[in-house]
Amino acid sequence: MFEIHVFDTYDQVSEKAFEVMKEVVVSNPRAVLGLATGSSPVGLYKKLVDDFKVNRTSYKTITTYNLDEYVGIPQEHEQSYYTFMFQNFFAHVDIPHENIHMPVGISNDLKAYADAYELELQKHPQDIQLLGIGSNGHIGFNEPGTSFDMGTHIVDLKEQTRIDNARFFASLDDVPTQAMTMGIQDILRAKKILLIATGEKKAKAIAGMIEGPISEAVPCSILQKHPHVVVVLDKEAAKEL
Repeated sequence: MFEIHVFDTYDQVSEKAFEVMKEVVVSNPRAVLGLATGSSPVGLYKKLVDDFKVNRTSYKTITTYNLDEYVGIPQEHEQSYYTFMFQNFFAHVDIPHENIHMPVGISNDLKAYADAYELELQKHPQDIQLLGIGSNGHIGFNEPGTSFDMGTHIVDLKEQTRIDNARFFASLDDVPTQAMTMGIQDILRAKKILLIATGEKKAKAIAGMIEGPISEAVPCSILQKHPHVVVVLDKEAAKEL
């Protein structure tokens, strides 16, 4: 079931997302947060950090699991999602390092790491899962055509996804071709999902998610089957609804 909120500005979108996320943290100090990267949640993370500085909302007993990570780049790479999370959130709140769980991009055995991550997620289902959405409808890095039954896995990134993310790299050639991602099953296990989308480029995917047929060709469409998805949009992202 979708709970849809549409706002004029990105700051308003971020404020609503902040309210939803903070409510989970405050109501359950041992909550498990599924976290995401990319441009969509930057404003949310800033508001969570500002709230921590002002109100000392604590993350000492919170546990986090991130959605995904590029394969082939080390954690210290400036465009790794590990770097993103510490720059935008983890380094600015009181969460213990041992409570932070993230996929990795470099390992002696990536599949074994993905399988172990999957087992952790099964043991610790997310109280809330934060999502962005790709212009092609991907959630996490579950690209069109990904089985809805997949757990954490290694995925080949579609050309459109690499083009969309090229703005963060020196050139398209520098964008990784693979990622490790939570699977659709991992996302659906969350008690609540919070999805943020802004901009006209996301409008078609949002319409497909909410109104389209459920199809593995549009990964986000499976969210129609989840009992509680909070969708926070700006007017541009909502224009095809």
